[in-house]
Amino acid sequence: MKKTSKSILLFVTLITLLLLYLLNSGFIINNVIEYSLLFLTKLFPVSFVFFIMATLLIDLGLIEFLNQYLKINVSNYYILLISMISGFPSGAKYALDLYNKGLIDLETANKSVMYSHFPNPLFIMGSVNYILHDSLLALKILLAIWISNLLIFLRNKNKSGVFINSYTTPDSFSVLNKAINNSFQTMMLIYGISLFFYLISTIITKYITLSPITYILVCGIFDLTNGVFATTLINSNIIRSIFILIFICFGSISIHMQVKGIITDSPIKYSYFLLGRLFGLIISLIVFLVLNLLF
Repeated sequence: MKKTSKSILLFVTLITLLLLYLLNSGFIINNVIEYSLLFLTKLFPVSFVFFIMATLLIDLGLIEFLNQYLKINVSNYYILLISMISGFPSGAKYALDLYNKGLIDLETANKSVMYSHFPNPLFIMGSVNYILHDSLLALKILLAIWISNLLIFLRNKNKSGVFINSYTTPDSFSVLNKAINNSFQTMMLIYGISLFFYLISTIITKYITLSPITYILVCGIFDLTNGVFATTLINSNIIRSIFILIFICFGSISIHMQVKGIITDSPIKYSYFLLGRLFGLIISLIVFLVLNLLF
């Protein structure tokens, strides 16, 4: 019954998009072009390179090498650190890659998606800083998200992950081809889902008159980036920051669908990601408020 309801809702949404496209194709096309340019010039160049590099490091045996010489399983730390640099939804991808390679067990993979949801630091100190016109406030948002995920990491870190003793160097060219193909497929998945929900949010806000707060919520619920930029309608920098923190830390429907798309056909459970976002949101809000009281 639940699956049937979801299928009907998706079918109605697609039919609505098709009708709106036929009635106002110029509006839809302009929004597709606008978002595609944003994706190609801002998100794709950074994320694609990070995905390739991270995949190469895994497939070339970095984890096995460090496990062998440090005598500990570094997989948890690798997922945490590389996700902090590259931004969401990379944490789910790295957890899946390490699980498929046999470097972590299912329990570790599930727990990894709880604490590996990080925004790209360049986005916070660039776009968010531009919106707030306050680099200290932007830094507090970034620190609040980092600290919340680190606390979840310390609480859920699994030390019983699979330990690999052997270390062999694979063929570099085949690994590179695989990394490029895998990363490109992931980027296309992210692009398709992001564009779909971006169009939904823009259509709703075009044809329905909304109050400023409702407009911001609709944008943020469907598309994180759109929601973050919509906060310019708020005058108070603190309230604006709280909205931005909520959108980034919990993630939009688009982000959640991207994570679900990445872990589809794998035993990694989406419920762990959702639980991590709920805990992360609560902790990050508390940390952010404390930081504002102290500094």
